[in-house]
Amino acid sequence: MKKIEAIIRSDKLEDLKEAMTKKGIARGMTVSQVLGYGNQKGFAEYVRGQKVIPTLLAKVKVEVVTKDNDVEKIVDLVREAVQTGDVGDGKIFILPIDDVIRIRTGEHGADAL
Repeated sequence: MKKIEAIIRSDKLEDLKEAMTKKGIARGMTVSQVLGYGNQKGFAEYVRGQKVIPTLLAKVKVEVVTKDNDVEKIVDLVREAVQTGDVGDGKIFILPIDDVIRIRTGEHGADAL
C-alpha cells in the first residue's frame, strides 16, 4: 500500500474531487489546509501603503491511501486535474504504508481501505 500526498492550489481542490469521483479510483481522501513555499515564493501585496511579500502561501494537502497497483492511475489523475502549467502547481509525494486498520471492524491491509 502507498500513501499519496499532493500539495495543490486551494482553488483546484474541487476540480480534483470531481475528477476522483468521476473515475471512481480513490475511495476516500483526507484534506488539510497547509502553508508553505517553494519556487513560487510570495507575491507582493500592499497593506496600508506598505509593500508586503508573504513568505508562506496557503495550499491544500490531499492524502489518499491506496493499493500499489492504483498509484500511477491516481498520480496521473491528480496531475491532469490540477495542473495549470504555472509555478506553484504543487508537488506529489508517494510514501510506503505498512498497514491500515479499520477501527470499526478491525480489518487490516487492503480490506480496511
